[in-house]
Amino acid sequence: MAEFTTTLARRWPTLLALPCALLIGADVGQDAISGIAATLLVLPLDYLLINQLGRRDASWWALGGLVVVIFVVELTGVVPLSTVLVALALILLVWGAVTGTPNGRATFNLQAAGMLGFGAIALAGMIVDPDLGRYLVAAGWLTHGVWDVVHLKLDRVVSRSYAEWCFVVDVAVCLLLLLI
Repeated sequence: MAEFTTTLARRWPTLLALPCALLIGADVGQDAISGIAATLLVLPLDYLLINQLGRRDASWWALGGLVVVIFVVELTGVVPLSTVLVALALILLVWGAVTGTPNGRATFNLQAAGMLGFGAIALAGMIVDPDLGRYLVAAGWLTHGVWDVVHLKLDRVVSRSYAEWCFVVDVAVCLLLLLI
């Protein structure tokens, strides 16, 4: 029993990710694809933000800050969430391009490419037919799961616990999109 408890304690990011994925995927349906696509923008945005901060130990704080931004934007309804997230991404991309990054140019370039690539998938998922959008966005979530595994294995940019959590969320949301 002690070994089982120890294993559960080590896998706390996975245990936290499952209910988070259910919350994200709770509205899976034709009307919700655009919202889940906008949420897909948060993933590379958080990696880019943490990279620019140069502090892996800020992974969870950065995610918490982005969640607060999402709630405020959704609560006020003044500006679409996707617009705010794209604006934040552009600010971070310009910041990194102009001032550099604590993790070096190569790491910034990789995170910037990730932001642009995942952002393109998310935005495409919002504008195409909802049936096609569902598959595009699911592919984006799954591909970001691979991104997480690479970062977990390389032990770079984000904390290991965050990369594990994000991987489980990504794959679970992908499955929800495909199966529900």
